[in-house]
Amino acid sequence: MPKVGMEPVRRQQLIDATLESVAELGLQATTINSISKRAGLSSGIISHYFGGKQGLIEATVRYLLNNLKYSLLDKTYGGCGAEQRLMYIVEANFAMVQQQSNTTRTWLSFWAQSMHDDELHRLQRVNSCRLQSNLATSFAAFMPRAQAKEAAELAAGMIDGLWLRAVLSKADHHAFHHSETLAKRYIQSLIKQFGG
Repeated sequence: MPKVGMEPVRRQQLIDATLESVAELGLQATTINSISKRAGLSSGIISHYFGGKQGLIEATVRYLLNNLKYSLLDKTYGGCGAEQRLMYIVEANFAMVQQQSNTTRTWLSFWAQSMHDDELHRLQRVNSCRLQSNLATSFAAFMPRAQAKEAAELAAGMIDGLWLRAVLSKADHHAFHHSETLAKRYIQSLIKQFGG
């Protein structure tokens, strides 16, 4: 009989093991056995908690999405101005957890697989829409709604592109920080271009 209160602990162990496995082996080569071995748990527990590998992969992606969301919410708790919120959005996307090897490799695997998997594609759309919505809401303080939406699309593309370039070049913390600075400068230029 499982110990009461262990489910959240076991779920997190499996998510962490999934991040490790995907980082080392890639998404396609990651198996229930590679995950359970890294977690030090039986493979049957994956089916018990997640219904199988696919459910665990989806839970892992939701975990990454939630980390991103809560990173922003932590920064904006208590309120801030629109420009500061835009800077916090950039910072959340370049936060240390978003630079870790396990995280970056999992994001890349997830993005590639989302083109072939409806549920992962849905999660990618949620992530993309959330970023653009957060940006557009803040840009709307400086410009009309249509321009705020366009500025958000441009800024989201720049954030994703700079992050992707840093990851693919196996950048260190300083290069990620430089990419973050470039994204912030770009957002400031959009405010001047559309709102000035």
